[in-house]
Amino acid sequence: MTLDTTTGTPSSISIALIGSGGSGVMTAGSMLLDAAGRSHWYAYMTRSSGPQIRGGEAAALIRISNTPIESHDNRFDILLAIDWRNAERFAGEIPLDSDSLIVADPDGGDIPDKINAMGARCCELPMKALCKNITGGRPNMIALGAIASLVGLPEQSLIDVLTKVLKNKGEEVITSSTEAIQAGISACDSLPSCPSLNPPEPHAAKRLNITGNEAVGIGALRGGVRFVAAYPITPATEVLEWLAPMLDKVGGVLVQAEDELSSVNQIIGASFGGVPALTATSGPGLALMMESIGLAVAAEVPIVVVNVMRGGPSTGIPTKSEQTDLNIALYGLHGEAPHLVVAPTSVADCLFTTQWAVQLAEALQTAAIVLSDQSLGQTRAVLDRPADLALMERRNVPTKIGPDYKRYAVTPSGISPMALPGTTGGQYTADGLEHNEAGTPSSQAEDHLTQLDKRHTKLHGYNFGDHWADIEGEGDIAVITWGSSSGPVREALSQRHNKERNVRLICMRLLSPEQPEKMEAALEGVERILVVEQSHSGQFYRYLRAHYDLPAESKAFHRPGPLPIRPFEVHRELAEWE
Repeated sequence: MTLDTTTGTPSSISIALIGSGGSGVMTAGSMLLDAAGRSHWYAYMTRSSGPQIRGGEAAALIRISNTPIESHDNRFDILLAIDWRNAERFAGEIPLDSDSLIVADPDGGDIPDKINAMGARCCELPMKALCKNITGGRPNMIALGAIASLVGLPEQSLIDVLTKVLKNKGEEVITSSTEAIQAGISACDSLPSCPSLNPPEPHAAKRLNITGNEAVGIGALRGGVRFVAAYPITPATEVLEWLAPMLDKVGGVLVQAEDELSSVNQIIGASFGGVPALTATSGPGLALMMESIGLAVAAEVPIVVVNVMRGGPSTGIPTKSEQTDLNIALYGLHGEAPHLVVAPTSVADCLFTTQWAVQLAEALQTAAIVLSDQSLGQTRAVLDRPADLALMERRNVPTKIGPDYKRYAVTPSGISPMALPGTTGGQYTADGLEHNEAGTPSSQAEDHLTQLDKRHTKLHGYNFGDHWADIEGEGDIAVITWGSSSGPVREALSQRHNKERNVRLICMRLLSPEQPEKMEAALEGVERILVVEQSHSGQFYRYLRAHYDLPAESKAFHRPGPLPIRPFEVHRELAEWE
């Protein structure tokens, strides 16, 4: 629970709904999130499950707040368990303390030792028994009503959401679910009280209820993508599921390819033909695509590869998050192949960063890798609608082609006009072999050096502006982070309201090409830095040490998944310098 500094009342509350597969906790969690948004609150929900296809453990982890939020808090205020089957598997992801409240069905089994050891208060809510009095009643709807009552969420908001979600199920289902919600609300009269959130201020602006994967899809369309080829893979599949119908509405096409190799080669072909193209995958798929991404770099064909990272190596932990594909994204291509690597810093930023990546790839005629992860991609959040972005970078396509047209001609910017197939006089060879300015394959040292310089110049000479990083605050201590680690770091620094010493925050969005001059300016006056990331080996810290001139006193806080980084851990690291 986070308290409002002026009133001392809760400004946010954290809830965990857990149960075995099929218990409906994800449905209840999604409805709770939507109802919170309708009641003018901000909300944030992640999901936790095992790697099995069906069954097993499931948890909807939710935070509701009066102010914008980008991460979970340090602990959960309420844990409601429909049953305890396999719950010990994710006990570490749901921290509780003596102020937390556990609400459990007495017919759901015994509280696991790992959860019981946290010392939370416990009470019983006979959800299954209450359902026996309701025709078609389900325990997850009882749980939804109980949670709403405990946190002060208006009943009407829940009923509105329920009616919308279940409208295709028929009136009987809506009626039984409504009765179950009301039974859950009534049953809370006998439960210990919880501090309720103050009613938020009504707002006129419409907020978005969106996942990071859906935001990636919006950004792709806004950037101009009209062809997508991909092979389904957790946790990137929702990008494709969202884009499939939306592309059709704007005259685009999505193809489900037979594998990742086919996916990346299809988007290279589409882009060669003049259509901005994208694929989405996760770490195992990215590894398969590397040779073809190198082809796009060598042939200077713009493509975008969205990599929604998960734990590894090999197939790893498909349903858990980790920031450990950084090295392969930066350095995994064969030979020297300068390309773009960008990373969104929040669910909302998935939209901007993907749109930016598409337009940078088009303008610079190269491959762009967007490093999202499971935490960002599958998190659903109620947030303020991002502003429309006026990013208008476009591909340099010649309107007239003379007899001396050279596709890979050396120019001051390193960018040469790219003729589209069928353009009179614009024929050229585009493949993975080194070539001369005309595109003719060449093994001559001079041609190789010329083209290496050209590909380097267009990236390192380009002005990426202020979008390379989000820089917030002032102070002689800086925290540098990236991707999904940005949320808990921002939360930690926002909780430092009573600290005299200010801390500067640098959330990096552009990872390749590196920006040493901009980083030098961002670190002016900084004496110490803390680097925060979710990896075992400190990949991001080592990347920073390799490419940037950091203060002598620097340290790294890094940990692998699946446990998310918590705000208090950032506090703990900074406390050593207080």
